[in-house]
Amino acid sequence: MSEVLRVGAALPDPPFNSVSIPGSLRSCPPGSNSGLDIDLMHAIGDQLGATVEFVRYEGRDFNGIFDALDSGRFNCVASGTTITGSRALKAAFCDPYLISGQALAVDTSRLPEVRSIDDLEGLTIGVQEGNTSQPIANRLLADEKVARVRVYDYGSIRSALRDLTTGRCDAFMKLDPVLTRLADAVPGITVVQRGITTEKIAIAVPTTDSALLGRINVAQATLERGGALPAIRQRWTGSPRVDQSGPQIG
Repeated sequence: MSEVLRVGAALPDPPFNSVSIPGSLRSCPPGSNSGLDIDLMHAIGDQLGATVEFVRYEGRDFNGIFDALDSGRFNCVASGTTITGSRALKAAFCDPYLISGQALAVDTSRLPEVRSIDDLEGLTIGVQEGNTSQPIANRLLADEKVARVRVYDYGSIRSALRDLTTGRCDAFMKLDPVLTRLADAVPGITVVQRGITTEKIAIAVPTTDSALLGRINVAQATLERGGALPAIRQRWTGSPRVDQSGPQIG
């Protein structure tokens, strides 16, 4: 019987995952409603001789996924997960498979003058609870560069983007690949700034499982050298490069 690798993932987070996982546990076969993380983990599973199953994390705060990892609900986390100092206290991170950064989206028909985070004075910026955009927004608030921060449950990002058109929220910040993919699906919403931060994205494992950390790193390095991982990045982000963090104005 092959090893089963249970992978924690928060949804929706395209292009990292774009699959609906009914219930708490389901195996997501490659090629069916997939995503960068889903393709990557299946490829790593093949390298390890393991069957990959994805466990849906449904918490309001993304950072709770690391408590679930520590409790043994899954073996690792692959959910477009940025490495931070506080998260590194709860989990061990594999080598980064993507480097990206925060981006900003607005309804340009309603707020055509907003082109970056420097144009948000008097406005409301939205973020997801537990996302790495949240401390950035809080700093903007402390520096009086925004009027308020609106915090959404982690699974409510589509509602947040719709709020940009109604004025309940004026701008939204999230990791570039996800925000770009989701904004494309909402008429009138445009990503106006990219490269606000530089963030390393990696698979997380329990701090007590150094063996799994090493096995995943070896498997990932093999996929990188062999071209499979660059091809996965190309498919889901439009670029094969690891570092896609360059600052851009949309």
